[in-house]
Order: sequence, then C-alpha cells, then structure tokens
Amino acid sequence: MEKAPGAFRTISEVAQELEVPQHVLRFWESRFREIRPMKRGGGRRYYRPDDLDLLRGIRHLLYGEGYTIRGVQRLLREQGARFVQNVWHSDAAQPIPQGEVEADGEAEMVPGAGTFSVSAARDSPGDEGPQVSWKEPAATAGAIPASTGAMSREQAERLRAALHDLTECRRLLEAALG
Repeated sequence: MEKAPGAFRTISEVAQELEVPQHVLRFWESRFREIRPMKRGGGRRYYRPDDLDLLRGIRHLLYGEGYTIRGVQRLLREQGARFVQNVWHSDAAQPIPQGEVEADGEAEMVPGAGTFSVSAARDSPGDEGPQVSWKEPAATAGAIPASTGAMSREQAERLRAALHDLTECRRLLEAALG
C-alpha cells in the first residue's frame, strides 16, 4: 500500500526509497545535525517529508555530485538546509564548487583543480598495470577563483561519460598488459 506524500516514514522505508542501507542513514544522523527524525518509544525513527527531502539532497550531493561529508556539512552551514532539501531536483540551483582543501587533506572535487597522469608501463613483473596519479596544482593553498562558476548539468554528464570512457580504457589496458 502506497503512503500519502505527507506521511511519516520508518527508517526501513526511507532506506529502501533512497537505496542506501539503514546504517548509512544512522551514520548520516551522526554527521549532519540537521537530520532529526522523530523518535518514539524504543528509539524507532519516523522521518517527516522535510527529513526525506534533506536526505535526498545529501544523497544527491554525496553520490551524484561527488561531495565529501565535510563538503556537504559546509553547504548546509553556508547555504542552509532548504538549499540541500531542494538540490536533488533536476531544475534546482546547484552549488558552486569552491575548490578548497580541508585541513585534514580531504578536498572537494573541482574541475581544473589538478591533473591526472596515467602510466601504462610496468616497473616490475608484480605491478598491477596502469598507474593513475593525481598532481595538485602549484598553488594548493588557494581556492579556485569563484569566476570558474558552477558546472552545468550538461558538463557534469559529459564529465561522467568521460570518466566511464577512461575506466573502460583502463580495463582494456589492464587486459592487454595482463
């Protein structure tokens, strides 16, 4: 039986709808103070429609846009929960990448923030194939200028397609060198 759009949902219903395990939802609760489902006797969680939209936005940013936990926390702090609740909609405004490197070394994904290099040669017989490395730009302390702007959905899709192509190339290279 389908629930009404405004009905509260249990953690199992939310996990099924978002296609994430229940323990991930509990983990997100520990990392995002904005997630506050109602709890009844015995600790059973009930998510309101706004809670579900916030979780959809967090999932979209983490899994769809490649943000880190800290990046989403920063967006919640700077843009607010309403922004994140709506960001998962196809016509919603998307966050502008900042390109900042966090204090613990965890960086947000930003186009043009560095370069990848691929080495197809093996140094020894035990090597596992092509090696991919990331080189930070010379000025890692600064952020990418704000004039870079947000990546459009079309650019993000093209980037995803390129990543898919590169992954397939790596697989072919590994097979050829294997």
